[in-house]
Amino acid sequence: MAKESRVEELSREELIALVLELQRQMALLREENARLKRSGRRQAAPFSKEKPVPNPKKPGRKKGEGPFGRRTAPVTEPKETVDAQAPPCCPFCGGPLEEDGEEFATTTNVPEQPQPEVTQYRVSVCHCKDCGKKVRGTAPGLAADQFGATAHRVGPTVMAAAHALHYGVGVPQRKVPGVLKELTGVTITQSALAQDALRRAKREVGAEYKQLREAIREAPFVHTDDTGWRVGGKAAFLMGFETDRAAIYQIRWQHRNEEVREIIPGDYGGVMITDRGKSYDAEEFDEVEQQKCVGHIMRNLAEVVETKQGRAKEFGTYAKVLFQDGMELWRARDSLPKEVFAEKADKLKEMVSYHLRDRKLKDGDNQRLLDGLGKQDDCGRLMRFVSAPFVEPTNNRAERMLRPAVIARKVSQCSKNQEGADAFAAFTSVAQTALKNGATSVTAAFRSLFSPSQPNSAEPLQ
Repeated sequence: MAKESRVEELSREELIALVLELQRQMALLREENARLKRSGRRQAAPFSKEKPVPNPKKPGRKKGEGPFGRRTAPVTEPKETVDAQAPPCCPFCGGPLEEDGEEFATTTNVPEQPQPEVTQYRVSVCHCKDCGKKVRGTAPGLAADQFGATAHRVGPTVMAAAHALHYGVGVPQRKVPGVLKELTGVTITQSALAQDALRRAKREVGAEYKQLREAIREAPFVHTDDTGWRVGGKAAFLMGFETDRAAIYQIRWQHRNEEVREIIPGDYGGVMITDRGKSYDAEEFDEVEQQKCVGHIMRNLAEVVETKQGRAKEFGTYAKVLFQDGMELWRARDSLPKEVFAEKADKLKEMVSYHLRDRKLKDGDNQRLLDGLGKQDDCGRLMRFVSAPFVEPTNNRAERMLRPAVIARKVSQCSKNQEGADAFAAFTSVAQTALKNGATSVTAAFRSLFSPSQPNSAEPLQ
């Protein structure tokens, strides 16, 4: 009887413990359910990860982070020079002062009420006595069809500034008219900006975009990556291609090797630096030299290692160490003698190839990693960065060039149609390429492309 009572008592304790554990789990689930419901509603900070940094850094330059450089003087000539005279005597003790020299300081400002420059044309309107057709006078800067409802237009500088705000700075197009009016006093509508962008994307901006796309084939290397986009509310892909001289964007419905080969042909003579996407492993790219992003590979290895125990962790851990050694060696390229660097690089490549040799592993995840990485190593796509001096081990360049587009995706809801998507790709490519080549103003880069119509003689209307 005592033994049966003991069994019943233990069973009660186990049931109580089980009930308490279930109550704890239910409380956690209720809390998670409430959090998910809140996240589905409109939040003040919808992109917050709710994980604040425990010790956030203070803003500004930190001690020991290099020399403190002062702001450079403005390029514009000063409108006036004001003399700042020293007092007749020392303000602290009243002693006499002796001049040591002089220095210059500037304060840059803008006019309180900026006014746009308006050019008015007095256009002679005639008609032919023989055929009866109308003939209008012409002047530099006056378009042939600038009359009637479209008689009052804005100049190319205004349009260049507007498109620079949208495609270069990232201001949503619906807000650009307000920004322009606030800063310059020019009134323009969003529809006018959209229509002008579509027209120019098929003309001067489109021609420049086409040249950039063709020139990328001659680059010694190209970084490429992709991200999501929407065209008319449907899922699409925004592709980025980065070289040392250009940044090219392309929006397509699919991201296959066919879309990649629109920019990078199958006979490309440079090195293509990519992630492990299937599009880049197509047979059409078998003859193209590639470098797979080591950062992506190390993250894949870390994800597998975290789920393993015991000897199953060895494969991924050692592979990660080898790639980390490769990154450190690449960073030390300039500080090492060429012979020493080449010797270390050859030895490291041998160690990677040996670790990724074809063999059977007991763990399925490790076998999957071995098969995938081993195939890439057999093609020379893992450690090429220690051999070619201009090849980087990651495609971080492509990821960075996509960030402005990702921000634009959040604030502008992507593109309404394919024409708008093509215009976004063309304008953004021209803008980012100009900045990449040292342009100080996207507006100036666009203005150089926007050549206004300047007829030299009267043209009859059709």
